[in-house]
Amino acid sequence: MPRSLEPLDLGIQIPYHFRCPISLELMRDPVTVCTGQTYDRTSIESWVSTGNNTTCPVTRAPLTDFTLIPNHTLRRLIQEWCVANRSNGVERIPTPKQPADPTSVRALLSQASATSGTHVSARSRAAALRRLRGFARDSEKNRVLIAAHNAKEILIRILFSDDIDSSELVSESLALLVMFPMTEHDKCVSIISDPGRVEFLTRLLFDSSVETRVNAAALIEMAVTGSKETVSNSESIFEGVLDLLRNPASSYPRRALKIGIKALFALCLSKNTRHVAVSAGAPEILIDRLAAGLDRCDTERALATVEILCRSPEGCAAFGEHALTVPVLVKTILRVSDRATEYAAGALLALCTAEDRWRDEAAAAGVVVQLLLMVQSECTERAKRKAQKLLKLLRDSWPDYSFANSDDFACSEVVPF
Repeated sequence: MPRSLEPLDLGIQIPYHFRCPISLELMRDPVTVCTGQTYDRTSIESWVSTGNNTTCPVTRAPLTDFTLIPNHTLRRLIQEWCVANRSNGVERIPTPKQPADPTSVRALLSQASATSGTHVSARSRAAALRRLRGFARDSEKNRVLIAAHNAKEILIRILFSDDIDSSELVSESLALLVMFPMTEHDKCVSIISDPGRVEFLTRLLFDSSVETRVNAAALIEMAVTGSKETVSNSESIFEGVLDLLRNPASSYPRRALKIGIKALFALCLSKNTRHVAVSAGAPEILIDRLAAGLDRCDTERALATVEILCRSPEGCAAFGEHALTVPVLVKTILRVSDRATEYAAGALLALCTAEDRWRDEAAAAGVVVQLLLMVQSECTERAKRKAQKLLKLLRDSWPDYSFANSDDFACSEVVPF
C-alpha cells in the first residue's frame, strides 16, 4: 500500500498511519497485536472471527497471542488531528470504552459473591456488581463474556440469598441479572416454582425505587416465559405489574410501560391466572394505555393480551363495559401492523359473539368497512378468517348499505388503502 495521503470526499487527506490496514478507514479504536502491527479494534476482531485467526493481516506472521493492546498514543494523535480539521467537517472520535477482560470479570464476580462471613462488605459487593453492570451496558460482547463466567447462576444465588440484608446489593444484582436473556428452563423454574423467591420478587414490585420495581417485573416476565409455569401469589403480582401501567413513573415512563405490558402478557398466557388479571383491573388499564398511544411492539402485545382476556366471560364483560374498548379496537384495525389488526379483530369477534349490544356498537363505530378492507388486504389468513366471521355476526347490525345482503364479501367495491 502506497505510503501517501489519499483525498477524501471532504476535501482533506487522512494520514496513512491513521488508517486501519484492513478497512483503510480512519481508526476509531486502534489496538496493537502481538506482531506489533496496529489495527482498528472492530476490523481485527472481524478478521479473527471469520477464521483468519492464525496470521497477522499485514505481516503474515503467526498470531500466537490474540491479546489486543490499546494504542493510546496513536488514538490521541488521531483525536488531535480530528480537532484540527473540525472546520473541514471532521468530527472528533470519542475515547472508546475499553472492553471487559476475563480476568477482571472473574475478580468482580468473585468479589460480588463473597459470603457474609468474609471481610468483603455488602457495599464492596454492590460496587463490584455496579462495575459489572457498567461493562454489560457498554457492549453485547461484554455481556457475552460476563454470561460465559456463569454470571446468571451467581446473580440468582446473590439475589435470593437468605442472609442478604443490603437493599443496594439487591437492586444491583437484580439490575444486572435482567440484562441477560433467561433462556435456561431450569433457571426459570428455580425462580418461579419457589414460593419464597416469588414472594421476594412480589415485595420488590412495591419497592420505593422505581428501577427496582421495573427490574422485578422484568425478571418475573423472563422466568414465567422461560418456565411456562403458573406463578403463585398471582393476585399481588398482578397488582404490582398493573401499577407500573397505571402510574408509570416520570423517570422511567417508556421502560415501565414496556416491561409492564410484557409481564402482563406473560402472566395472562396461563388460563389459571386470567380471572385474576380481570379482577385486578387489567381490562381498564390496557384500554386506557392503548387509547393514550403506545409504540408498535407494545400495541401488539397489549392487543394480544386483550384478545386473550376476552376469551373468558368475565374478561369480555369487563372490556365491554369500558366505553373506549370498541372504538379503540376498531380504530386499530389496519392502522398499526398485521399482528395488531389480527389481535384487534380477534378481541372484537369475542365481544360481538358475547352480546348483541357490542355488535351494534362496533357497527356504529365503522367496523364493517374496516373488515371489508381486511378480507381484501394482504393481512394474515387468520386475520381474514376472523374478519369474515365478524362480518357474518354483524349482518343484522349493518346499516342499509347496498352490499349488506351479499354473501360475496371479496367482490365488494371497497378496496384497500
